[in-house]
Amino acid sequence: MSSSRERVGTQLSFSLYAAANRMVRLHKPFLEPLGLTFPQYLVILELLNGSPLSVGALGTCLAMDAGTITPLLKRLEAAGFVTRTRDPADERRVMVDLTAHSRQLEAEIRGVTRQIKSACQFDEQGIDELRHTLDALGHPATD
Repeated sequence: MSSSRERVGTQLSFSLYAAANRMVRLHKPFLEPLGLTFPQYLVILELLNGSPLSVGALGTCLAMDAGTITPLLKRLEAAGFVTRTRDPADERRVMVDLTAHSRQLEAEIRGVTRQIKSACQFDEQGIDELRHTLDALGHPATD
């Protein structure tokens, strides 16, 4: 038996897991009144930055595969947040756009970011440094 046991709390993966869970929990009280889950919020936020987008492009932007994003988009469509239509130029491609309802909520949806920054109690430099570190871990440079 090894004398140098590693505690779960000292694992990088555990710290990332705990931080990700906290981030989702912090968003919940701001998103529930809007009728959105955290993954749905990410989709709407990406579409607010430029839509329509193809399902494939949206999945790439959000690092979600088709098996994850398609049911998410179906639920958003059923709730009246997005529309999904075939691209007339390429019938194989499905385009996702925001509804008027989503666009009316833009200020509230974008305001969630400010509320989360405040809840995290980091200054802008701390947030930028953390984001840079996490981006480097999540999207390592290829050789």
